[in-house]
Amino acid sequence: MELVAFLGSDRENWGQITALLKRMKWDKVVLIKNKSASEFPNIGSVIEINSEKPLLDLIVELKEKLKKELTGDFEVTLSIASGNGKEHMALVSSLLAIPVGIRLVAFTKDGVKFL
Repeated sequence: MELVAFLGSDRENWGQITALLKRMKWDKVVLIKNKSASEFPNIGSVIEINSEKPLLDLIVELKEKLKKELTGDFEVTLSIASGNGKEHMALVSSLLAIPVGIRLVAFTKDGVKFL
């Protein structure tokens, strides 16, 4: 199972990603990091983006970079606990355009839950 997770500038939500990384065994981890998320440790493959780009440019960039990182499975597990709406739209749009299915995941008080 591959995990694709977005890391935005909202550091209070980084714990969500950290918990997912520690509590599940992933075949591959791809972190998409906003340029302001540079302090988060690089775990797995890292794609750095500039979220200030226009949405359509961001989608094209993410699609090209994600195609190279994903193994070709039909589905990825996705965490969008961190980031903003524009970043989430770009990530979801690029994954669906590759095309891969997405399965949302979150860490809750009851552990890892697939949504």
